[in-house]
Amino acid sequence: MKNACFIAALACLMVLGACKKQDGTAKADDKFAVDSTKFADFFKDHPKFKDYQKDVTALYRKHDFHYVWYDEDGRNDFAQVLYDRARQIWIEGVPAELPYKEQFEDLFSDDRSNPKLEKDLLISSMYFFYVKKVFGGLDPYKSKQVGWFLPRERMSYVNYLDDLLKDEDKLQKDTEEMVGMYYNLRKGLYKYRKIRDTGGWGTITLPAGTKSLKLGDTNDAVKQLRRRLFLAGDLTSDSGSNVFDAGLVSAIKSYQVRQRLEPDGKADQALIKELNIPVESRIKTIIVNMERCRWLPSDIYKAPQYISVNIPSYSLRYVRDGKEVLQSNVVVGKVLHETAVFSGNISYLVFSPYWNIPKSIVENEINPALEKDPDYLEKHNMEWNGDQLRQRPGGENSLGLVKFMFPNSNNIYLHDTPAKSLFNKDDRAFSHGCVRVEKARDLAIKILDDDKNWDVQKVDEAMHSTEEKQYPLKKKIPVYIAYFTSIADENGNVAFFDDVYKRDAHLAHLLYKEEVSKK
Repeated sequence: MKNACFIAALACLMVLGACKKQDGTAKADDKFAVDSTKFADFFKDHPKFKDYQKDVTALYRKHDFHYVWYDEDGRNDFAQVLYDRARQIWIEGVPAELPYKEQFEDLFSDDRSNPKLEKDLLISSMYFFYVKKVFGGLDPYKSKQVGWFLPRERMSYVNYLDDLLKDEDKLQKDTEEMVGMYYNLRKGLYKYRKIRDTGGWGTITLPAGTKSLKLGDTNDAVKQLRRRLFLAGDLTSDSGSNVFDAGLVSAIKSYQVRQRLEPDGKADQALIKELNIPVESRIKTIIVNMERCRWLPSDIYKAPQYISVNIPSYSLRYVRDGKEVLQSNVVVGKVLHETAVFSGNISYLVFSPYWNIPKSIVENEINPALEKDPDYLEKHNMEWNGDQLRQRPGGENSLGLVKFMFPNSNNIYLHDTPAKSLFNKDDRAFSHGCVRVEKARDLAIKILDDDKNWDVQKVDEAMHSTEEKQYPLKKKIPVYIAYFTSIADENGNVAFFDDVYKRDAHLAHLLYKEEVSKK
């Protein structure tokens, strides 16, 4: 009987011990164990870290409710690395400051061999503060508020810390957690902040009555233009000359090429206006686009092949095996018919397509035209197919001679167009939402160049047929339609594009408002 009572009592103690271990109650003889019941008081005293309470609890649960940052050797070295990055988080284009500055200063100047729960929780909270802002950015709900519907990667920051603790240099050398464009823009951000901190670039003021600067002109505006292009990296040196020479023409063309403008080498009023945009505004634009980079999966551009469209630059890139095989100008949706930011997979091509005209276009555009001209349909090669109005295949078809289909709920696709003159304009937001491709023929040829069923002649014949032909691709091609108003090359040279859908201000407001609300 006594043995039975002893066994029962021992079982109860084991159950109680297991429960305590599971809920995080510290053992009295384990100086590195933590008591999770004290977490609530910590976050009550540190409300600016309240958003991370769930993540912090999960982190300690994974570590069996023991200290994360302290062991027998004291505070680990990575805590200092993390602190150095977090207190300079602005380098990552994050408009925020590490909260509780004085507490962290005291913590990292204190004896590193003296573990306390509050210290460990502070560092854990700092970790989530840093990685969520630098790698995660705004939550998906807010990114959708500014029209972003590309897929967003979910990352386990609890598990990611294990990798960082194994390799203390990973956080500083890692360039794979984000898309490459992020790191290029970060270099550009450093450059533009340096320009700002050394006085900026001033204003280019054209002489009264002058509409543009040209070769041979001599005035102060030329000198101002020269300095501005030197600061932008388009001139290797600033001679200070006020003479408009051939070198300045080359510098203007370099700038225009980077901005996806017609490289005519002319310094007209439109160019001067753009060059006069304050450096602080450019910095904010870079920060906004670094935020957009956070919303992209880090491996999005590592697919064997993909097509990317950037709406503000009106450009398309077809990349295969990491190399750009085609670049084309595009026309995108006008403001009232914005092209959506999303992704899909091109699964088939349609040669000599019919255009099934949307009812909204029939009601708003074609019916009024019919009232003025009863022969409008015949003149525009249109016909009724049941209750669907469509335009027959041919050179005047609004979809051109080929379209590239990636079925989606937005009913958006890439297509050719007979309106080639629109590609000569700097502002190319004219469509009803779909993306018109200037080099549609070249794109079709490139897509099919490894398909034995096709050659250039067959593509041309299919594009100029009177009958529509669909062709399914053997391998689907990912398509990403994105919205970046600034991009940068590997040297940090930044190109800026018009915010055609006026989204930057809203995103900047969300970024800066979030930080102000937490101060």
